[in-house]
Amino acid sequence: MKKVITFGEIMLRLAPPGFLRFSQTTSFDVIYGGGESNVAVSLANYGIPVEFVTRLPKNDIGDCALMEMRKRGVGTQHIAYGGDRLGIYFLETGAVSRGSKVVYDRAHSAMSEIEAGMIDWETIFKEASWFHWTGITPAISQGAADACLEAVKVASAMGIPISTDLNYRAKLWNYGGDREAIMTELTAYCDIILGNEEDAEKHFGIHPEGLDVHKAGEEVKAEAFLSVCKQMMQKFPKAKKVITTLRGSISASHNTWAGVLYDGKKMYDTRQYQITDIVDRVGGGDSFMGGLIYGLLTYPEDDQNALDFAVAASCLKHTIKGDANLVTVAEVEKLMSGDASGRVAR
Repeated sequence: MKKVITFGEIMLRLAPPGFLRFSQTTSFDVIYGGGESNVAVSLANYGIPVEFVTRLPKNDIGDCALMEMRKRGVGTQHIAYGGDRLGIYFLETGAVSRGSKVVYDRAHSAMSEIEAGMIDWETIFKEASWFHWTGITPAISQGAADACLEAVKVASAMGIPISTDLNYRAKLWNYGGDREAIMTELTAYCDIILGNEEDAEKHFGIHPEGLDVHKAGEEVKAEAFLSVCKQMMQKFPKAKKVITTLRGSISASHNTWAGVLYDGKKMYDTRQYQITDIVDRVGGGDSFMGGLIYGLLTYPEDDQNALDFAVAASCLKHTIKGDANLVTVAEVEKLMSGDASGRVAR
């Protein structure tokens, strides 16, 4: 099987232990992760050959990020090197009615200083069966946006399926780039588009018809997003599938979780999971995307099964500390079958 290629920034995550606030902690737990690297780790866990493309500083911290990818079975042979630092984000994990907080420290990171022409996309895509990027990458810098555009153009010309997770981040997009224009041009090359109602609204001004989803809470309904999916397909005619996750945020510790897939003719939805006592919700969307890509590659004629796999995989991610989803296909399929007992496997 040819490789899935993902492209984006991997960062150093520093988080107070447990549920401590920034003002309480005297130490930080160290984890490495990022949107596209998290997707790559999921796919590697499922046995899919995957290559992560990024730019890293040639220093000890960059080497640690590299080793984390290699440890998880992710290919790193096309990583570019340069710059002085790895991007950092600080995470304060919320609980009950107190939400989590993220503080970014990624200015002048190696990846933010990438430019078009630094990556040999034609060589990389010779061994590719899929290309994935997210809306975080073009939000980092104009250079990152230019490199991402270069990638989607080459992948499209070579007939490689392209997926995106739109991933709007309010704390990024501060370098002055025209977010809507940049995201519209990039997304126009995509075959598979994942995004929630906020992504569609903030990037493209697309709203659900007849529903304020921001007030829907745990009663988020799949039908409410059909209008968003149809509008997305009208705006992006190359897209074959538009997918959204349905998260009902009852509290920081208790969410509901489901998904919707629209193929231009039919809308598929899933059962709703109750995710109580969340361990770590960071990377939840990435775990969904990793599961979705696996499902679409493994069950190419069964969108319902692919969607069910993605939702179950992401549900399990909420039980795992860190950015990446460290679960197996067997564990996901067990939950898909209805076994959520969590009993000890002996």
